[in-house]
This record gives sequence, C-alpha cells and structure tokens, in this order.
Amino acid sequence: MRWIRRTGNGGLALIVLLLAARPISTAPSERRLSVFSSAANYSLPVVQRDGKDYVGLLELLDPLGTATSKTSGSRWRIRFNNRVQADFTAGKDHALVQGRDTNLGGRFLLENDRGLVPLTCLNTVLPMLLGGPAILHVASDRILIGDAGTHFTATVPPAEHPSLVLQFSATVSPTVSNEPGGLRLMFPRDPVLPPASPTLTFGDKTIPSATYSESSTGAEIFIRSTGALVATVSRDNRTITVAPASAPQVAGTTPVPVAAPPGENPPVPVPANVPNTPSAPQVPRRYFVVLDAGHGGDDRGEAISASLLEKDLTLSFSRRLREQLEKLGITVLPVREADVNLSLDQRAAIANSNHGALYVAVHTSSSGHGVRLFTALLPSESDDRGPFRAWETAQLPFRSYSLIAAAGIYSALQQQRIPARSLMAPLRPLGNITEAALALEIAPQGTEAGQLASPDYQQTIAAAVAAGIASVRDKLGTVP
Repeated sequence: MRWIRRTGNGGLALIVLLLAARPISTAPSERRLSVFSSAANYSLPVVQRDGKDYVGLLELLDPLGTATSKTSGSRWRIRFNNRVQADFTAGKDHALVQGRDTNLGGRFLLENDRGLVPLTCLNTVLPMLLGGPAILHVASDRILIGDAGTHFTATVPPAEHPSLVLQFSATVSPTVSNEPGGLRLMFPRDPVLPPASPTLTFGDKTIPSATYSESSTGAEIFIRSTGALVATVSRDNRTITVAPASAPQVAGTTPVPVAAPPGENPPVPVPANVPNTPSAPQVPRRYFVVLDAGHGGDDRGEAISASLLEKDLTLSFSRRLREQLEKLGITVLPVREADVNLSLDQRAAIANSNHGALYVAVHTSSSGHGVRLFTALLPSESDDRGPFRAWETAQLPFRSYSLIAAAGIYSALQQQRIPARSLMAPLRPLGNITEAALALEIAPQGTEAGQLASPDYQQTIAAAVAAGIASVRDKLGTVP
C-alpha cells in the first residue's frame, strides 16, 4: 500500500451530475465476440458473410484447450483436447459433431483453411464440443462458458435514507453514465447475468426500479430515480451502493502534498493525538493545468489506422490544447512532450508534486463519436492511516472539483455542437491524483477515424475544451 499526506475533509460522496448525456460504446471499431470462461477471458472478431454473423471456430476453441484442424478439399475437421471431433463441409448447413448430425442454422464457410461457423450455432455446437454449458448472448456479443457468469442481487434495505445495494458474486468493474431520469451502470468487461426478472421494483419513491438489459457494450443496469444519485463501490469491487445525492461538500482549503513517491514507503504518520500539529503549508501554484498526453514510447495505444497511432494523436492534440489554454492566460505543465515511456504512477507523481488545479489526461479512440469525459469511480472506503491517504484513493477529497471541471467542459462542447458523454470509471491514474482530475477520450465526429488527425478537428475540440476549463477557472482556483 502506498500513501500520500492528506489534509482537509476526505471521503466525499461521489456526486453524479445529471448531465444530458447518453451512454457511449466502449467497443472497438471491429465487432468482437467476448468469451468468458474459467480457463480464459478473451475476444475474437465477428465477420459478416451473406448477411449472417460468423466466427472462426478454431480461434474460439484454442484458448480453452488443445484445438487442431485439418482441411481436405471442401471438408474441414476439428479436434478438441484429442477426444472430441467435428466434421464440416464447405457450403453445407449441417455438420457431424461427436457423431451426431447437427443443424448449423447457416452454411459452413471455409476461407484459406479457416473454418467459419454461424454465430447462432454456438449454443448448440459448443456444449457438444466442450462437454458443458455454453450460453450465447446475441444482444451483447458475449458467450459464457461453464459457471463463468456473475450473478447479482438488488435490495433497498429499510433505512431513514434508503439506498439501493447491488451485491455481485464476483468482482466487477463498471462504467457509470449519468442520464436524465436515472443512472446507468455498464459492464463491458464483466459477465454479468440477468436476474429472474429484467425489471426489479423496490417500492421506494426516490429509486423506484432498476432494469437489466444487454447491448453491444455488454450488460447494463439502468436505475431510475427522481433526482441525482450517488454511486459508490466497495473495496472488494463486489458491492455497488446507489443512493440519493446530497449537495457536494467542498474539500478543505489546505493542499495535499505528496509524502512519498509511488513505490516507496511513506514516512511515519504523525499520531493524531499529538497537540499543535501544524497544518500543511500552502504551496504556490506554478501551473493551473497539468496536461498529460496518453501513451508514448513502446506504449503505442490504439492503432487508429495503419499509419495513425494513439500516442502520436494524443501528443498532437495536447499541444493544440496547451496553445489554446495559454491564449486564455491559463498556465500549463505538459507531462509528456516527446515520444517517451511514462508509467501511470510517474504521471500521477508529476501532477501531484506540481500542485496544479486540474489534471487532464488525453486519449483518442476510433469508436464512438465526439468527446467522452471520464472522472474517477472510486471505492467508498479508504485504508487511510493517520494524516496519510492511500495512494489508490487519493482523488477522494477532489471529486467534487473533478465533476465541476467535467461539467464545464461538457457544456462548452455542447455549445459547439460537439457530441459529448460524461462517465465515471475506475481509470488510472485518475484515482491517484490530488487535484481535480479527468480524462478526455476524443473520437471522430463522423465515421472516418482519419478525422482524428485533421488539424481543423483537433483545433475545434481544443478550443471548446479550453473554453470549458476557463469557464470554471474561478471554481477550480480554490482547489486545496
């Protein structure tokens, strides 16, 4: 466990601002089937042939055991774990699986010795090959093998201020989307399964119901509410608590300096009962914005195209954003100015040691549209020790400022008619930052990923983001 020194009021609730936003797609530009099993979790491409969805059967089975295939003319044979066998014929809609004639629901395709089967036949073919259950969820492009699914319960325990408690059978890593009328939890990386009824009612006026659904981003739970909500996660990532939000409380006015660099032991905490312990001194702020271009060096980020890498686009955009901010009189510290490797801990340490008012991480994506704004989704509890705050939850006292910054940028993007989404997710290094912190993920405005490299598009986004930061500069200037 790593620690940083803390002062002021910690442990602020996660206030979910009800911005007019819709959930975003976190799926890559290529459609993929997510496979969850006890042996491995992975994904493989889904391709379309003759209006049907297909997957490569060998690619699907290979991570689950020993899979081999053999082609003989139009015939294709696959063996799994040297004991089960299936025979397919190109162009035929039936196959011989474990000696049984099996309807594939579509023609088997053989392309360069690669056997492609219709996606919908996996519910039938996979259990026969694996000797156990395999359930295809078509709406979310997921297949769950064996007991890989994550179940959950939802209850509203009696209390003066009722809250919805979601208990999961395994750890989850949700993304939170604030929407009119409620809050949406998305599980793009988790095999969350539906409850007995997709709609759960609770008899509570503030949180009347929750609905489970599936989309291309995975499982989703939409929690209806008559007002703003608080969403917090437990430290073991198995419990999510959703409750009505109260007005955000501003953190203290004293700074939270770094007590030890990441990876080093913290200094011995000052006992709480020592009298006249001086508060941490105010640290002069040399920079207002700490600007962090994502990836770099060996970490290329997403391959946007054959010639466009995310690490280059984030650096280019960060330079434009810095120029726009400085035109508005806002001082900027760039974390990465060249094609170099920086760890997430190094990026957080640079930000924390320079005591800026706002940390902005920049990323790009070929999927989705416009700009996605991320703030940190953190555990509701922290393993703090005396005057030192745990590194993993350093952002806790600053989340209200982070949401203010996100709201300002969101509003500026909307004014320029740039599609924008506001989300919360457990993203590093946001949780380690001791100032207002958010991440920008910039996607094309249209369907062409190459637009990300357009100077005009970059300039439009940079100008809007800079204007949004300037609009909340006075509010962020009080960050301790």
